[in-house]
Amino acid sequence: MANIKSAIKRIDINEKKRSHNIQFKSDMRTHIKRMEKLIEQKDAEGAKAALPSTFKKIDKAVQKGGVHKNKGNRQKARLTQKINELGA
Repeated sequence: MANIKSAIKRIDINEKKRSHNIQFKSDMRTHIKRMEKLIEQKDAEGAKAALPSTFKKIDKAVQKGGVHKNKGNRQKARLTQKINELGA
């Protein structure tokens, strides 16, 4: 455990940020799993309707620093590709 006051503060701040990031990442993963379940069930209309809210959650996680920008873009591209394949 840290002995220096600033190091103790840093530990507290890092823990708060970690728990904050976990919330956004968890929410993002939940929405992605819901989308994949809709795609698996071949529900094109439901998947297209849920796409904007899922993109919003991914963008929010990127904006808050929970995930890297490229990972967010990759997730969105893969979901879009799966939906396009479903519709075709």
